Order: sequence, then structure tokens, then C-alpha cells
Amino acid sequence: MKGKRYTTEDKIRILRDADRGKSILEVCRAHNISEVSFHRWKRQFGQMDLSEARRLKELERENSELKKMLAESLLKNRVLEAVAEKKW
Repeated sequence: MKGKRYTTEDKIRILRDADRGKSILEVCRAHNISEVSFHRWKRQFGQMDLSEARRLKELERENSELKKMLAESLLKNRVLEAVAEKKW
């Protein structure tokens, strides 16, 4: 069974609950997550603010779009080269 999908902002909010003085176990029970997930998120998003997380997500989305554009361009170049070397 698949678990819940938390957004980056949700993960950071959960981490901040633990920073406010609640124990890790209490936070994990309240949000129905495992301690392993909590510690993995803490390693990944440890000192990050919500604005930084949003910016990171935006940069990742932009990077993936640029990679797609590059892949399409390279494919187009290969097709043109194949057509150009074909003997008429």
C-alpha cells in the first residue's frame, strides 16, 4: 500500500514541530510517519526554510525542463545528420 505523499512544505512544517520542543516520537505519531522518514527528511531539509524549499522546487522544475529541451534538440540533430548523410 502506498503511503501519503507529503509536499516539501509539509515535510518542513513537520520538522519545525520537532524544533519547537516536541519529541520526535510525538511528532511522528501526530503526523503518522515513521521515525526513519523523519530522520531522512531532516537530513534532506534540515535547516531549510519554506521559501528556500519553494525556490529549490522551482529550480528543479526548471532544470528538468531544460534537460527535456536539450534532449529534443539532440534528437533533432541526429535525425538531420541521418538525413544529410543519406545518398540521394
